[in-house]
Amino acid sequence: MKRCFDLILLFVFSPLWLPVLFVTALLVRIKLGPPVLFKQARGGLGGKVFYLWKFRSMTNQVDAHGQLLPDEQRLTSFGKFLRASSLDELPSFYNLLVGDISFVGPRPFHAEYLPLYNEFQARRHEVRPGITGWAQVNGRNSLSWEDKFKLDVWYVDNRSFVLDMKILFKTVKKVLIREGISSAGSATTEKFRGSSQN
Repeated sequence: MKRCFDLILLFVFSPLWLPVLFVTALLVRIKLGPPVLFKQARGGLGGKVFYLWKFRSMTNQVDAHGQLLPDEQRLTSFGKFLRASSLDELPSFYNLLVGDISFVGPRPFHAEYLPLYNEFQARRHEVRPGITGWAQVNGRNSLSWEDKFKLDVWYVDNRSFVLDMKILFKTVKKVLIREGISSAGSATTEKFRGSSQN
């Protein structure tokens, strides 16, 4: 039922998001150059790895040794706008179309984190990951990793159609006020390095 709802919502609103997607792609090509898209390995339902598609929001600047510069140096004002407005997420509608993700669910984290989860944290993979989720509307990247996991597992245990609708409406509000885009002291979010807590 949730999968049907995702597809209906995707197609009903396609006249709104498709033009925005094409315009954003053009702006990324002009402002940042090729490639317009990039993909990242993420952990999905049951811990299965898939590739999440996004618009590129950083430059490809490297140092004298050919290594990419830190995020805060490669993230331009245009890239910050893409992230703050969540426009960089539009290509992930492809992942929704093919069933990798849902509109609502725990955000899919980097696949490299999968071996680091304890038993409690791994429960976030009992449901399909989402474009937005309970943690995103309750702090997003401003939350600690432990708080994100607690909110994700709470969603797993309390998920319902009504809760999903509440999260979707709250997401619109969060995007409009651009709240919780980055974690403290970082241009994006701090890397997860594991936890001993259960």
